[in-house]
Amino acid sequence: MLGTTLAAASPIPVPVSLHMIILALAIIYIGSTNSTTMGEGEDEDKPEVMQSKDAYMFPVIGSVVLGSLYLVFKYLPKEYVNYMVKFYFFCLGIVILGQKFAQISKAVMSEETVKQLTETKYTIVVPSYLASKTPEQNGGKPETWVNTHLHFIGYAISCCVAVWYVYSNHWAVSNIFGAAFSIQGIEMLNLGSYRNGLVLLTGLFFYDIFWVFATDVMVTVAKSFDAPIKLLFPQMWEGRPSMLGLGDIVIPGIFIALCLRFDIKQKDENRTYFKTVMVSYFLGLVTTVSVMYYFKAAQPALLYLVPACLGSTLLCALNRGELSTLLAYEEEQDDKKDEKETEPKKDQ
Repeated sequence: MLGTTLAAASPIPVPVSLHMIILALAIIYIGSTNSTTMGEGEDEDKPEVMQSKDAYMFPVIGSVVLGSLYLVFKYLPKEYVNYMVKFYFFCLGIVILGQKFAQISKAVMSEETVKQLTETKYTIVVPSYLASKTPEQNGGKPETWVNTHLHFIGYAISCCVAVWYVYSNHWAVSNIFGAAFSIQGIEMLNLGSYRNGLVLLTGLFFYDIFWVFATDVMVTVAKSFDAPIKLLFPQMWEGRPSMLGLGDIVIPGIFIALCLRFDIKQKDENRTYFKTVMVSYFLGLVTTVSVMYYFKAAQPALLYLVPACLGSTLLCALNRGELSTLLAYEEEQDDKKDEKETEPKKDQ
């Protein structure tokens, strides 16, 4: 669970590059594994399933957001912008990290204790302006937020961590939040189909190259943004820390999670595609770090990670004679499943 990631986020005497790789791999492994069971519980949130138009528009929307942030930091007082950003992530971090602590507690506590702490449920109706789904998208019901005593224990712990982060601004605490955000993203973002993943990663491949190599926008925003949207790795002999954006973990991570679910759908107990793409991500990240140190300049990580992830899965499918199956793979949404279940009743 998250315990491995939180431990990896602490200051440990390992080389920066190894620290970066271990943490990124741990986050993706945990998020991918959790994604296979998300939404199965009665009170669990359902993953957000990406549509084809979302995959095509994601790089465009990302560019608009990135450009807007660049202008904000360029023309407005940086410290005030970061105060607002930090307050937002302070609130968001308490909720998400609290849920992760609840997951950890559920895994290590006895069944009887978990039952006692989760038998009473507190349901909160999410205001429409904060809801991620409209009532029509949610089966005609307003979106709700269900909590138990176990969640409240997690929120209490995360409050302490959030206060520590605000007062210390320590890189290790920032990494704890960054890890929690990344795991949540991988768990809750569902590509929906392999083709969506192919489109999204290809689009972001060119997006990353343009904003890093053609302009100073990406690097400027990353350095100016004082919030846990990146993992920081302090250098022992250099003043400035190395960093890895959460997008370089979450974007490949949701694709890797899709490959794991494809293995499960194909009843592949060896998890061939998942293992293949995890090794490829590792090699892509090693390449990114190596090139970064060689040229002593920021690198668009997706330049190396996207070909590694897409290329490895396509070659694996080609070798196994499953290319058409992989390209046609889609994950059914809950509303489509409901339609199928009700069709026989309509015929009757």
